[in-house]
Amino acid sequence: MFWTFSHQIILAQKVSKILFRADSLFKAGAYEQAYPLYRQIFRQERQASPQLLLRMAYVQEGLGHYPAALYYLNLAQTRQPRHATWHKIAELAQNQRVTGYPDSWRQSLIITFRRYYYRLLQLLLIAAVISGTLLLIRRRSVTRGWWLAYACYLGLVMAFLNVLSPNQTGIVASSHAALMTGPGAGAAWLTTAAAGDRLIVRGRQDIWYQVEWRGQAAYIRRSDLLLIK
Repeated sequence: MFWTFSHQIILAQKVSKILFRADSLFKAGAYEQAYPLYRQIFRQERQASPQLLLRMAYVQEGLGHYPAALYYLNLAQTRQPRHATWHKIAELAQNQRVTGYPDSWRQSLIITFRRYYYRLLQLLLIAAVISGTLLLIRRRSVTRGWWLAYACYLGLVMAFLNVLSPNQTGIVASSHAALMTGPGAGAAWLTTAAAGDRLIVRGRQDIWYQVEWRGQAAYIRRSDLLLIK
């Protein structure tokens, strides 16, 4: 256990040094030299900061690697929902003519909701724990109506958790990626997705992801899709 803790400290110090070097290069305008260092941190720390991801996206956009730029921008948006980030994503997607990036009042409302989703969920869960504890302490004097109200409250929390949780999405990583009607090479060809297209992921089956394409189910190879998580 001590060895693991020491290893984590050493790794954190190493990452900090790499990050300092990368930030120095980025501020000096040496973007291409900074990117490999940022990518090294990203591989070691999968929970990279939104700022790091935005800088990686900036470098990739400057190099003309638009699918990679969209991937990093979407990761940053998932970890820190912001209207400015989404407008940049939508603008880049429109310029590259890729799909899955609506820029409407509904999307703006979704972004606002997601900014507070986890905070609100935390408050709801804390309230559920406190209420349940109080009911158990006073269970002899609590009527059935209170238990019924508590059960309804738990049902609302579960609905908030499952129904209103953000959709799993993915970015098409390969040019001319095939979307099929079923999870197999023998299934009928549906259409071809472009690199950078954003798809809602509904499930996984073997080497395939089930995705949503224009309101219908489709399947894409897992190697052709980068999950946003």
